[in-house]
Amino acid sequence: MDTPPVFPLFDAPQFLEEGNSAVNQHIADITLNRVPDAAFIYEHAMEWLLESRHSENNYKTYRSELTTFLHWCLEVEQISPTEVTRRTMNRYVDYCQAPPRALIAYRNVAQFVADRELGERRPNPLWRPFLGKKIDGIEQPYRLSDKALKTKMAVLSSFYSYLINEEVTERNPATMWMRHSRFGSAAPLVAGHNEEDEVRVFSDLQWSYVMNTARQLAEVAPERHERTLFLVSLMYGCYLRISEVAARPGFSPVMSQFRRDTKTGIWSFYIPVSKGGKKRTVAVSRELLDALKRYRAHLGLSPLPAPNDATPLFVRHRAAGRGRDQGMVNANLGIRQLRELLNELLTAAADAAMADGFDQDAGEMRTLTVHGIRHTGITHDINYNGRPLSHVQADAGHDSIDTTSQYLHTGKVERHESAANKRLDRLREQ
Repeated sequence: MDTPPVFPLFDAPQFLEEGNSAVNQHIADITLNRVPDAAFIYEHAMEWLLESRHSENNYKTYRSELTTFLHWCLEVEQISPTEVTRRTMNRYVDYCQAPPRALIAYRNVAQFVADRELGERRPNPLWRPFLGKKIDGIEQPYRLSDKALKTKMAVLSSFYSYLINEEVTERNPATMWMRHSRFGSAAPLVAGHNEEDEVRVFSDLQWSYVMNTARQLAEVAPERHERTLFLVSLMYGCYLRISEVAARPGFSPVMSQFRRDTKTGIWSFYIPVSKGGKKRTVAVSRELLDALKRYRAHLGLSPLPAPNDATPLFVRHRAAGRGRDQGMVNANLGIRQLRELLNELLTAAADAAMADGFDQDAGEMRTLTVHGIRHTGITHDINYNGRPLSHVQADAGHDSIDTTSQYLHTGKVERHESAANKRLDRLREQ
């Protein structure tokens, strides 16, 4: 198959979620041979892009810039975007201002085209990431305007802001570059973690509705929602990102990731690939272990997995209709399918809270995302369960204890309640 010198990564929104076998193979090759967390970053890039699907112009601008940047990171520099610094970003700017001649086109073409013979879409060999100009049929020297450069940095700044919120990285090199560039004060403003930008979590009451709703759904429709109940229990109990339990190129989660220490008898959940290509082991509570036994009983399995148990963690209930998993029933679910299950649960939980008269809580629940489950698990463990910060830091996979400390009394309501009865003079009689 002929491919362009830069592999396009993101098809139009209506095709992106279906996946593309050529793109998947390309990302898998990079993940296995060059940048270990390439697939992890790609999944996040897809999620971020899909947030702009309803604005055609924004989507096209974002995907073009993201494709160019990811190509430069993963193939030119062979580094993860999480390793990019302000100094590294200088090299990317130089690259964009004077790109290789082979990467410049002089007319717009589609990034993907339909292959009627194969019945799928494939990268367009004629596509190039940079667009030059012709005057009277003569190719002009390529030039990147200041306006175009600022747009590039604004797009990347927004992407890094998303990665920061998803805890994939802790810095925004695009914003830092802008602040130290000749554009100075024109740098795009990106929200960071500060007093007014709190980590969004479910309150105790709201989370109780989530878990109660999950249990009720599992009782009413076990064939669909026993899986949902265990999914939400695992993500909350182990503070997991959805990408850590979903199938993606180069990774397919299995039951044997639950591991028992033969010396202590303690169970843990092993995550072989996570943020920055790192691995970690998360402590498993007794209640989560009970939830695992219930889920495995529903699947007709033994109570706990053996060390070589290759059963997919979250299985498909109906055979896949297309792609490499066509006809397979027990293939692992990907990010999109797991996110749909969780969003269905969160919507039902908000509806239940509304029906019981908790209108404000229901409204707040509808604004929270799936990633809020991870934030909630961390926050509740620190503030309610009293786990040491160092233990939570290790289980959450935070690089710094400062990141974990951001979850201390995160919510304004909790902070108010803890301050309500403070005395100004503890020895004065009331």
